[in-house]
Amino acid sequence: MTHASASHAAHDDAHPAPPHAHGSSSESARIFQDDTDQAETLDLDADVLGEHIASLTAWLPVGRAPRHVLDLGCGTGTGTFALLARFPEAEVTAVDASAGHLSRLREKAGARGLADRVRTVVADLDADWPELGRPELVWASASMHHMADPDRALREVHGLLAPGGLFAVVELADFPRFLPEDAPAERPGLEERCHAALAHLHAEHVPHRGADWGPKLAAAGFTVEGERTITVDIDGSRNEKVGPYALSSLRRLRAGAAPTLDAEDLTVLDALLDTEGPRSILRRDDLVVRTERTVWAARRA
Repeated sequence: MTHASASHAAHDDAHPAPPHAHGSSSESARIFQDDTDQAETLDLDADVLGEHIASLTAWLPVGRAPRHVLDLGCGTGTGTFALLARFPEAEVTAVDASAGHLSRLREKAGARGLADRVRTVVADLDADWPELGRPELVWASASMHHMADPDRALREVHGLLAPGGLFAVVELADFPRFLPEDAPAERPGLEERCHAALAHLHAEHVPHRGADWGPKLAAAGFTVEGERTITVDIDGSRNEKVGPYALSSLRRLRAGAAPTLDAEDLTVLDALLDTEGPRSILRRDDLVVRTERTVWAARRA
């Protein structure tokens, strides 16, 4: 496995977003946020982690540049725009279960002069798949683990991918951490307790999160040509979007973890989330973004 680490601010485009995964319309895809809140988190994810997603697209062993790219579970377009930048001659078919997310994606494409290179398709990929053409590259970032039957989805991709084409599966090792490891001083370990509570929900609702996709891809008929993990460590003082990104993510964490947290934890967490309060996370100058993302590159023979 190749590891690439980076420690710098990211100001352009990046998927999803940690809470995103929109190929499926199942309840698990909406445990923590409604459509609008989720879209805002995805946009912030793109702003903060864009350079890292670009590094993943640059690494892909595509061979000949694709002319048709399929983005499965595209959200608001993090991967879509990274792929359009990486492959300037390509058109992207962007697929998502959320019409609202796709509308937001089309608005962005129009504003960037890219509308003629983007086709959007509303589809629940847990149901029957629509006609999606014959792409040379399929990109699925943080979406495969939300599928009710991901092995079926892998076979669907194998069937539609052009011979010799590449399938890139990108998954999160975990959702980002934002607070310094010894903060907030009043309740050390608060963020980790929230994530531990969330892990129990994921185990119930999103059982494929954290899977090793290499064997699954091989079982679906692909040849896995590479695997790469990027380690993200961004200094929040160098990127003004880190505060809003942390706020959005911690709100989601609170929604999922609240039933298992004690009163003191909730008091500290609510103080962090109070945007008008003196302890608001938006007032902190010690935030970080720590996470990992792994990409598997698999080819159809």
